[in-house]
Order: sequence, then structure tokens, then C-alpha cells
Amino acid sequence: MRYPLALTLAAVIATASTIATAQTSGGSDAPKLQCAIGYLTGVGGSAQSFREYLSTPDRDKYRYVADNPIQCKISDEGRASACTGVTNLRNEKVSVYDDVDNATMAVVARVELEHGTYPVIIVVRRQDVKCEE
Repeated sequence: MRYPLALTLAAVIATASTIATAQTSGGSDAPKLQCAIGYLTGVGGSAQSFREYLSTPDRDKYRYVADNPIQCKISDEGRASACTGVTNLRNEKVSVYDDVDNATMAVVARVELEHGTYPVIIVVRRQDVKCEE
């Protein structure tokens, strides 16, 4: 009688462990970047503009970037907010900020705006960020 009870208890523990692991890892198959600093080469921008950029047909992506340059409001303290548009960055050092979904992430990058260069939180494709070695 004790043997079947022990098997049932072991099965319950194994199932609970599997569920807990899936919940803590987000249950996704996307690789998570395990770094705080990386280098970005690609397009990034405000969340809404970046979603629009991704949904644009490939033949029109260049025009979308040209027609929708990133713009932000700059506070008296030098903080960028209310950003719209996208920008193309080449080998720009970024701070990894947060995961957005399996394909995109938020990073802090220094972006050239009308009034100068400022740190801005932008959304980028995960594959465009390479961890600093």
C-alpha cells in the first residue's frame, strides 16, 4: 500500500516542479538575454511605431524609417519622454531594460534627436542585440 502512495506523491511533486519551472521561465522557447549591456545594430523606436514598422512590407521598410524619424519631448532635466517614430542604429551600446515579448525587448540607447543626443527607451528586435563580451 505504501509503494503506490509513494509513486503518486513522486508524480505530484514532479508535475508541480515542471509547472513551476514553466511559469518562472515564462513558458517560452525564446532565448533570454542574460546581460545588462549589449550592442544594437538595427531599427528601434517607440512601441507603437516599432509595431507599425514590423508590420510594414519589406519593400517599404526603408521608406517607413525615413518618413517616421524618432521624436521625443525633452524635459528641463534632459529626460526624453512621449517618443514616437523609429531610428536606425549601428553598433550602438545599449542597456538591456526589459523583455517586451518573445521577439522584442526594450533597451536604453543614446539616440540623436533634434536637440542633441539623449538616452531613450526604445523597442528593438531581440536578434539585433548582441551581449557585450
